[in-house]
Amino acid sequence: MTATAENTERKAWMGTLASAPAGRVSALLAALGERPDHVVLRPAEVGSVMVRGRAGATGAPFNLGEVTVSRCSIRLAGGEVGHGYVQGRSLVDAEAAALVDALMQTARAGEVRATVLDPIAADRMAKRKARAEKAAATKVEFFTMVRGED
Repeated sequence: MTATAENTERKAWMGTLASAPAGRVSALLAALGERPDHVVLRPAEVGSVMVRGRAGATGAPFNLGEVTVSRCSIRLAGGEVGHGYVQGRSLVDAEAAALVDALMQTARAGEVRATVLDPIAADRMAKRKARAEKAAATKVEFFTMVRGED
């Protein structure tokens, strides 16, 4: 696998972890069993990041505001380094996300994907589908009837 493909795949699972509801990553990681031996490189901490936006997704970027995030970095005994960033103040979830990131770089990646990442992605898709169905229920279609007068 090329470095670009690896980066793209890692971005995808990091995005999945970052979008998980509070407590979900930790709960799913617990289903894997005992946490692997690891060293904490950067203890879990709370901070904030600036969120930028664009008017109409095409205009000039502007600062929308700050969002609270938690982050953590760990290294597994095998040398794999994991970073975890989650929205909110959950230090436990930040460490769990870092562990998942590191484990996804090991031979256990398939097991971790099936146990942690796939359920989070499925929840996310179900939430999107429910939101789309709710919006579709309010859709109004306008039509005009052609009158026979010419």
